[in-house]
Amino acid sequence: MSVRLQKHLADAGIASRRASEQVILDGRVTVNGKVVTVLGTKIDPQHDRVKVDGVELKSKKKLYIAIHKPKGLICSNADPEGRPLVVELLPQEWSGLHSVGRLDFNSEGLIFFTNDGDFSLRLTHPRYGVIKKYLVMVPVKLDPAILKRFTDGVFHEGDKLVAERARLLKCSNSGSVVEITLREGKNREVRRMFETHNIPIDRLVRTQIGGIKLGEMPRGRWRALTESEIKSLMMPSR
Repeated sequence: MSVRLQKHLADAGIASRRASEQVILDGRVTVNGKVVTVLGTKIDPQHDRVKVDGVELKSKKKLYIAIHKPKGLICSNADPEGRPLVVELLPQEWSGLHSVGRLDFNSEGLIFFTNDGDFSLRLTHPRYGVIKKYLVMVPVKLDPAILKRFTDGVFHEGDKLVAERARLLKCSNSGSVVEITLREGKNREVRRMFETHNIPIDRLVRTQIGGIKLGEMPRGRWRALTESEIKSLMMPSR
């Protein structure tokens, strides 16, 4: 069965399909010893020999892992400061998996790791609008009018940050708990929203991505996504 070359690269974990197109255009890919730079070229994965930068590709089993990231871990696969990595929670043979998006060092909650570039693109590119929900705990009594500003949009360092929804779950003189729903997911978007009003965050937990919820998964634990969960995440958002 023939497939487009960029899909084959994405399936092998080289990059997302779009990024794989650039790898092809850069002349880094050979098929049966010949450089191929034409997008849409079809190959037979069972018989054609495909190399990237001289290294032959072998189709990898696709893995889709959900992890409850604890606070104090880095989502990258390496850290120059030597801080602990989320990927170190996984079996050593899965060290090549990459995170789908990010949770910063002080945030916790649900994050996916995979070797499927198309899956990563589907969940992180703004055009797909996959929802992500967060619980935010702050040490102040929060004015509900602030949440209205978040859904209308606030500006931070030139970016407009807009919440799909902002809901006050608890509120007292000692602190408040807010549920924030995002669709775009700019870098540190939730923290930056609260920074626009000089409100410190005690705890930030991502509780949901698409239809997949963190649930009762303990901190530091992981599980494989089911086939039905993977399919639901790849479906168009409503």
